[in-house]
Amino acid sequence: MDLNKVMIIGNVVRDPDIRTTPSGQSVASFSVATNLVWKNKEGQRQQKAEFHNVVAWRRLGEIVGQFVKKGGKIYIEGRLSTRSWDDQNGIKRFRTEIIADNIILLDKAGASGARAPQSAEPQPQEEQAKAPTAPAEEEINIEDIPF
Repeated sequence: MDLNKVMIIGNVVRDPDIRTTPSGQSVASFSVATNLVWKNKEGQRQQKAEFHNVVAWRRLGEIVGQFVKKGGKIYIEGRLSTRSWDDQNGIKRFRTEIIADNIILLDKAGASGARAPQSAEPQPQEEQAKAPTAPAEEEINIEDIPF
């Protein structure tokens, strides 16, 4: 059994770059920073940032272009993918990216969920104009957990 699953929460480093493929599919590319904080042997606080390249395709890419902005807090769920190409000098280059399956904006003002639609059929114009919203979930009470 294999598993390729990524879940990160971080801050958007730059506004998304939105493109359209020759076949008409939307693709959004952006970066997210996650921070690791720890204390060293002397008890001093240390911090290290990791930067992640993220790609969102089709309807999710369109939603990213509308709602994701630099500095925003974001949750991303997806899979890792590494691609390679030869640059202008003939040197082989590699880039590892998170291919997003689910994105949730965590900012208070714009907290909403953005999930790729299950079907590839176009949506009516009225639905495309609406902001994405997460399905209503009831709040979990700690006393309701059976363990």
